[in-house]
Amino acid sequence: MFRYLGYGRGEPDSSVIKAVRECAAKMEPQLTPRYITRIFDLERDAETLRIESMEIRSRSLSSNLEGCEKVCLMAATLGMAPDRLASRASAQGKMSEAVMYQAIGAAYIEKWCDTVNDSVAAEARREGWYAKPRFSPGYGDFPLEYQTAFFEILQIPRRIGVTLTKSLMMVPSKSVTAVIGLSEAQRDSHGFGCGEAGPGSKCTGCEKAGSCSYSRN
Repeated sequence: MFRYLGYGRGEPDSSVIKAVRECAAKMEPQLTPRYITRIFDLERDAETLRIESMEIRSRSLSSNLEGCEKVCLMAATLGMAPDRLASRASAQGKMSEAVMYQAIGAAYIEKWCDTVNDSVAAEARREGWYAKPRFSPGYGDFPLEYQTAFFEILQIPRRIGVTLTKSLMMVPSKSVTAVIGLSEAQRDSHGFGCGEAGPGSKCTGCEKAGSCSYSRN
């Protein structure tokens, strides 16, 4: 939460810590986390990745999916609580509180996606596959325009109640789509055990690695 508030590896003073904890305690019981996952074959040639109806040209995603034969497409959301609480605080002129709700929501959706990714990895291992860390539209050169295909393929509005605006923003805002590569090889290109990658590994390979204030590395 503090990283999303801009503190990086630092820690805020006690008054900020207290306020964040109070906002988190108010948000938690209102969260309605949901998700959907589906497995597809992955096809590729020299320049194009093919997943169901998607044809993707992305060097960063191609690198992430190196050695994978299948992929899991996922979508996850926390519901409207983070947006509702932030909007209410903003309308009341409590701007610092609104910012805290956004940061808390960002931390919670990240944790929820970790939980979903871990579940996919555990199920994959039971089937003899290994799951890599997720990769979302908007990372690297994997453009947000693919959100439209994600929504069509996974039927996201019907299944988990998330909609997509014309500007490709998701509503509720604390929602995520991602690709999880599935491989028969146990080690990914960075040497991490797939589904067992160490802290910060989701940032490994990102073009902003080492310069991003939100990095876990």
